[in-house]
Amino acid sequence: PTRRSSDLITSDLIINLLLILVAAWVLGFLFSRVGLPEILGQMLAGVILGPPLLGIVTHNLAQGMLGELGIFFVMFHTGMELDPKKLLGHKWPSFAVALGGFILPFALGYVLTGVFGGTQYQSLFIGIGVSITAIAVQAVILHSMRINRSEIGHIILGAAIVDDILALIALSTLLGLAKTGSIQLSEPLLILLKVMAFFGLTIVIGHFVMPKLTRHLTDSGGKAFTFAMLSALVMAYFADLAGLHHIMGAFLAGQFVRKEVMDNDVYNAIQDRFYGISYGFLVPVFLASLSFHLHFSLNLSFLTFSLLLIFVAMLGKLVGCGLGALPFKYNLREIFIIGLGMNGRGAVELVVATIILGLSNDLISKNIISDPLL
Repeated sequence: PTRRSSDLITSDLIINLLLILVAAWVLGFLFSRVGLPEILGQMLAGVILGPPLLGIVTHNLAQGMLGELGIFFVMFHTGMELDPKKLLGHKWPSFAVALGGFILPFALGYVLTGVFGGTQYQSLFIGIGVSITAIAVQAVILHSMRINRSEIGHIILGAAIVDDILALIALSTLLGLAKTGSIQLSEPLLILLKVMAFFGLTIVIGHFVMPKLTRHLTDSGGKAFTFAMLSALVMAYFADLAGLHHIMGAFLAGQFVRKEVMDNDVYNAIQDRFYGISYGFLVPVFLASLSFHLHFSLNLSFLTFSLLLIFVAMLGKLVGCGLGALPFKYNLREIFIIGLGMNGRGAVELVVATIILGLSNDLISKNIISDPLL
């Protein structure tokens, strides 16, 4: 039969995946041998094979979908590994770390963009971009460093959740400002109410509904994995309704799948399948695909701005999160780890950039973000 042009699984996709997985495996192994996280090697595989350097592998819809699915699986697996009681037990340090790590990078990004001649809107939106911690990227980093189940890991993940909520509220406020010329409080308040309703629903489902459903769950015919996927998809849908990223729903669904509410063998089967599919296949595709969005230019102004923006973004998270953690009696080493841990960025910023670029083309005659600042 003749292959349809709309088919997603093509020979090009198969070759791309083969190249990505082989390069990610080899470079990840080499990086691990010198004491560095494997994910650095996996991202470097994308830089080398993708548009930034060789251009052998290019981004396409199917690869993008696989990468997004990988992060969806990772967030569910991360939710399974974290103790929800410990996560809630560190809510105040997490909130303080998130607040400090959001405000300072935002201010530094805003000022730096203004110094380089950026408009008011450019400065505000770039400030938002550098203030976000990408929870999905963070989860992969913490797991690769084997600190995801530690107290510091719980604080970083909790802070990343709060950070995403703050970014959502701030972005909606700035979008309202760009569209109307004034700050509309109704939209951020509505988002806050929806987020509160979402987490309230999460508590009800997690504590009252899920234990009854999982008590007699078996793995016959792979039904345990099917049940986990259904849970993740339902919670992803509710998260989307609340205005949050769908991976937040997958993470919270993973929190429902706890050892104490189901058979231990069923729990291990679910965890093993999500781990193998995500870290063994889909995450390297996601990380390599992230590298495809890199843009290099020999323009001196662009290079200077980019390097300084990276610097203030890292410094802002390091100092801001450190100041947030300081009142909770953590030592300097722990504060430094928290600050570095909150520097994970990637997927969420790409979503924000896409929204802003669409807005600049449709609603404002002078671009919010112009080519020299991309």
